[in-house]
Amino acid sequence: MDATPNFIQAALISHANAPGYPQTIGSPALRQAMRVWASTVLGATGKFDLLPSIGSKEVVAHLPAQLEAQSVLYPSIAYPTYLVGAILAKAQHQTVAHDSNSWPTADLVWINSPANPTGRISPRAELEGVISYSRRTGAVIASDECYFNFPASVTGPQPISILQVANGENKNLLALHSLSKRSNFAGYRGGMIIGDPALIAKIREIRKHAGLLVPAPVQAAMVAALGDELHVHEQAERYARRRETLRPALESVNFAIEDSDAGLYIWCTRGERDFDSVASLAEKGILVTPGSFYGVAGARHIRVALTATDEEIAATAARLLG
Repeated sequence: MDATPNFIQAALISHANAPGYPQTIGSPALRQAMRVWASTVLGATGKFDLLPSIGSKEVVAHLPAQLEAQSVLYPSIAYPTYLVGAILAKAQHQTVAHDSNSWPTADLVWINSPANPTGRISPRAELEGVISYSRRTGAVIASDECYFNFPASVTGPQPISILQVANGENKNLLALHSLSKRSNFAGYRGGMIIGDPALIAKIREIRKHAGLLVPAPVQAAMVAALGDELHVHEQAERYARRRETLRPALESVNFAIEDSDAGLYIWCTRGERDFDSVASLAEKGILVTPGSFYGVAGARHIRVALTATDEEIAATAARLLG
C-alpha cells in the first residue's frame, strides 16, 4: 500500500489526547465534513443522514443482522463478506445477475460499483432499475461504493453513486464508503454509511449499544482527509499508471482483460482454471488471487492487484514481457 498522506497523519497525532468516549454519530466537525463530501462528490440530495464506521468491512459483515434481514441477495462474483454477513444473520442468501428484473423478492440487496474484484461500473440505467426494484418490493439496497474514486481513466466510464441516481428520493437506500482506498487509510479504519435517515437511525442505535465507535483521533483524521481531493486524484493517477503498465504485459502472455474500468484490480482470464493461472504466474514470482475466491462464476479468472509500489509493478511487467 502507498503511504498515508502526511497531513492526515498530522491530524491524527494532534488529536491523540482523547480520554473521553467518541460520539457514535461522529463529531460535529466530522458530520459536517461527511455531509459536504456526500453532497459535492457523490451528488447526494434530498434528506439523508450519515454515520462514521470502522472501515466498511464491519458494516458489510453486520448490516444484515442490524436490519434483521431474513433474505439477502448479492452479486454472483463478489466480495466474500456479503455472504458471511448473511450467514451471521442466519438469513437466506442468493447470488443474482446484474439485471434487477430477474431478482426475487428480498429484504436486503447488495450491489457493488465499482466492483471488487472485477472493476465493473454499473451504468446509470442499471442503477435506475435497482431503485425501481426497491420501490416496488420495499427491499433495502446497500450500495458498496468503496472504489468510487478510482476510475481507470478520465475518458472512460465514470462511477455513479446510487444517491445521485435517486434524485433525492433516498428511502431504503444506503451507500457505503471507505477511506481505506481513497486516502490510504486502511490501518486507521474509517468509513461512512450514507442514506435513508430512518435506516441510519436504526443502525445508529444498534451501533451505540454495540460499542461500534470510531476513535476520536481517527474521526479527526477523517475530517482532514474528506476536506482534500488533491491527494485522492494523485492516488487515482498512480493506479491508472500501474494499470496501463500491467495491462499490455498480461495481454502479452495471453490474458484477456475483462471489465476493469475502475478500482484497484485487473480482472482477467486465459480461459483456464484460475489455479492454473495462479500457478503459472507464481513460477515467475508473481502472486495473484484466484477468481473462485469471489464465487464459482469467477473460477476461470484471476484478480491482479495494483496496490504494490510503482517499482514492484514495473518489475512484474518486466517478468511477464521477458
